[in-house]
Amino acid sequence: MKVLSFLPLLLRRPCLRPAWLSSALIRATALELAILAGHALIYPSGLTPERRTPTPPQDTGADTGGVTRPADTTALAIPADDRPPVVLLHGFIDNRSVFVLLRRSLARHGWHHLESLNYSPLTCDIRTAAELLDRHVEEICARTGHREIDIVGHSLGGLIARYYVQRLGGDRRVRTLVTLGTPHGGTAAAPLAGAHPIVRQMRSGSALIEELRRPAPGCRTRFISFWSELDRVILPVETACVDHPDLDAVNVRVTGIGHLALPVHPAVASAIRQALESDGTAIGTPGTASVA
Repeated sequence: MKVLSFLPLLLRRPCLRPAWLSSALIRATALELAILAGHALIYPSGLTPERRTPTPPQDTGADTGGVTRPADTTALAIPADDRPPVVLLHGFIDNRSVFVLLRRSLARHGWHHLESLNYSPLTCDIRTAAELLDRHVEEICARTGHREIDIVGHSLGGLIARYYVQRLGGDRRVRTLVTLGTPHGGTAAAPLAGAHPIVRQMRSGSALIEELRRPAPGCRTRFISFWSELDRVILPVETACVDHPDLDAVNVRVTGIGHLALPVHPAVASAIRQALESDGTAIGTPGTASVA
């Protein structure tokens, strides 16, 4: 197990004392409530799709007869230091506004292609949402000229992205998939919300969760899963870890914060940047580490 070098020594302790855990849970709960209140204020700003700046058409010298054709990823010149686009995918009953701080952090550190996607709150099937993601990714690659992208998915967004990568051939496009509090093994939380079809798909033992347990030989995508020991949405918390023999996965344990804080916490944002910059070497070999 490799622990990130920037962490305080206190957070590297292998065991948590019950008293510390109790006080940490109180602090984490207070932070979750504050984040929820703040997110409620900016939520309306994320209801509409973000505006995208179109890529200028490439002059190939050929006469197209005035017909505009889809961008060819081989025709667009990409600077050598240009990072792959990062697609940000929100969780259940949420929208792109949840990534305001993470997006700002990535942009400040040199990421130029950032795409925050909304899927409909009326979506009732993870497979359908994954197919929509497939179309979005192809459009992004055509528009930017990149052959590969990275994805950061919070909660349900990470599960949609994993289905796309693992079951729809998305590993040909997705270099790295970062998930934040995603129920990879299902969750037992919020039983009253089980009336919604997509929540039932997130249950442990659902047909979709079992489908993701199937063999995935040759999957090319790297998985980095952040899970919090104080997450009250993913229960048990360890189900937010990627546990699959065919997947190249690093599970990153986050201490001191809950589910809603994962997309906004600066230490998590720093670890995400490290992972995307270094092909996973800053996080370490498949295993577990602490980040906050």
